[in-house]
Amino acid sequence: MKFLLDTDHISILQKQSGLEYAALIGRLTQVRRDDLAFCIVSFHEQVLGCNTYVAQAKTPADVVRGYRMFDRVLSAFAAAAVLPFDANASLVFDGLIGQRLRVATMDLRIASIALSQRLTLLTRNARDFTKVSGLIIEDWTV
Repeated sequence: MKFLLDTDHISILQKQSGLEYAALIGRLTQVRRDDLAFCIVSFHEQVLGCNTYVAQAKTPADVVRGYRMFDRVLSAFAAAAVLPFDANASLVFDGLIGQRLRVATMDLRIASIALSQRLTLLTRNARDFTKVSGLIIEDWTV
């Protein structure tokens, strides 16, 4: 395992269109599949988004669309290696929290998984993740 995809890169893969998707696919095809992983925190983020969509649905068609979103998320994560937020990640996370970084909690959890497993994080969110010392990030959508 070498690379952890941030939620933003996963979302681009799920859209399956656009220049960022083309660039990302171009890079992903150059590495072995077993060098790539998603994480449980990204699954959590995507499920929260689907849940919010369904909860705010105004029409039956919106509800159907929301549950289709759930299905796509479930299928994508079922087909991927999904890394846990384990005791090692939790220790790293506690250290990052102690630094009082201005980074969202979910992003710190994702960073903690990457750091604890010595993985490069694939993300477009350089603004936040560059605040995390020792974290290696790359944007494969450019």
